[in-house]
Amino acid sequence: MNAAERDLYEEAILFRTRFLRKPSKIERISKGVQQQVNRRFPARFHQVITSAVKTMVESTVSGTHFTSFSVIDDQLSIVERNELAKDLVKYYQKAAAIEGIGTGAGGLFLGMADFPLLLSIKMKCLYELACIYGFDLSQKEERLFLLCIFQLAFSGSEHRHKMMKIIEDWETSREEMDWYSFQQEYRDYIDLVKLFQLMPVVGAAVGGVANHQLTGQLGDVARHVFHLRILEEKK
Repeated sequence: MNAAERDLYEEAILFRTRFLRKPSKIERISKGVQQQVNRRFPARFHQVITSAVKTMVESTVSGTHFTSFSVIDDQLSIVERNELAKDLVKYYQKAAAIEGIGTGAGGLFLGMADFPLLLSIKMKCLYELACIYGFDLSQKEERLFLLCIFQLAFSGSEHRHKMMKIIEDWETSREEMDWYSFQQEYRDYIDLVKLFQLMPVVGAAVGGVANHQLTGQLGDVARHVFHLRILEEKK
């Protein structure tokens, strides 16, 4: 492992430590408020999210949408891949923000349409990141690995620790995912601020910012997970 690779590795270790820390008191209070607000939204709202996640999981497992994604030049260093990955995440953050502004301006019912659209944007970003880092998505186990990254990025504290352990032991102990829990975790994770996107007037501004941040979070988690997976072998 050279100096540049070691810097990326240490950065990934630090990121993992911060990401898996216990939630603060403010975060715990916010979670409680979020759960109360979630219960006030119509059943249709929750059905849209659950259906979108189920469709995404099924298509990922089956490999339906992977025909247009291929591994990039395998001669690139991980440092070069990291720069490509950061640029890609910025591109998808802009796309997600534009989409959030458009749907957020329409209030509750148009705002509900944002969730499957944003989910699609985030998964495309994840697919392309995997290709940048040289992972072959024609392999089912690599597609399942992406779903683990997604769960890690958008889960509560307890589930994050479980997913990180699965990710770290991926080569030796691949487990079957509990897809029902996956749907629940994603739905329950949606930030309180994201729910304001469903409100008239403020929805557009909130939608743009929230989508930008959520896509960026997925990108950061994915980059560091890929760095850990690749560089652990060189350590």
